[in-house]
Amino acid sequence: MESSEKMTTLSQVMEKLSQRGITREFRMTESGKMKFENSGKDYQPSDLNILKTYRFEGDSNPDDSAVLYIVKDTEGNIGMIIDSYGADSNYPGHEFDAFLRDIPIQESDEFNF
Repeated sequence: MESSEKMTTLSQVMEKLSQRGITREFRMTESGKMKFENSGKDYQPSDLNILKTYRFEGDSNPDDSAVLYIVKDTEGNIGMIIDSYGADSNYPGHEFDAFLRDIPIQESDEFNF
């Protein structure tokens, strides 16, 4: 892919994922449980693999920084984890950060857009 065509915004990457049928998110609940959207299953970091990480930085405002993780569970479900980073995270406390650090990374070229 030419650099002029490279996906540079969160919305561009999310649109590309949507075209591949990846629209659901893994989200941490207020009680510190990681769940897959519209699913009742609780996940441990060992139940997941990070396939790709995208970081986005706002041109004019550092508060616009975000990270998107493409994540696959042990049953083959693929979804996203989206978080702002910097001073303000979407998730208060340290549980979310600790959970993310413990997810194994298994980079996949399939998601190089």
